[in-house]
Amino acid sequence: MTDDATLVVVDMQQVFGDPASAWFTPRFAEAEAAIAGLVPAFGDRVVFTRFSAPERPEGAWVPYYEQWPFALVPADDPIYDLVLAFRDTGHAVVTEPTFGKWGPSLREALRGSAEVVLAGVSTDCCVLSTALGAADAGVHIRVAADACAGLSDDDHRRALDAMALYAPLIEITDTAAVLDGLR
Repeated sequence: MTDDATLVVVDMQQVFGDPASAWFTPRFAEAEAAIAGLVPAFGDRVVFTRFSAPERPEGAWVPYYEQWPFALVPADDPIYDLVLAFRDTGHAVVTEPTFGKWGPSLREALRGSAEVVLAGVSTDCCVLSTALGAADAGVHIRVAADACAGLSDDDHRRALDAMALYAPLIEITDTAAVLDGLR
């Protein structure tokens, strides 16, 4: 792993971590614990991302939010807050109204790093979408599988298997190997 690798923590937000939410991600707490072990090891090379609804959905997002009307709230609504463990850390936060977080804001937050360790939720949606966009842009991606959670164990595994098809651009690993690579 390169010395300038950056940890990108995808969407560790209330809307996905609250068991009462329609978008609750099982195993969120397990991913949160693994991420909490990674964050200190990366120092200031950590970026958090947040999903938020667009102000005015367009195209295919219109029927999406018709299906999920509870989520069509402003970006500063508490459902889109990072979970308490990751709020107010001083790290960069990138908010996008898209599943994939790869784009100009995340590129800028990476400060030139050509290697990213991805963790977060959900493996089968926002993590997958972010990994593919970043890999297409030439960024080497390591997905810390045990620091991610999917909508089900099967969905998590299928997403990891799909990302593994992009080797060597995307590498599936775990937190122990990531931490060992930082030493």
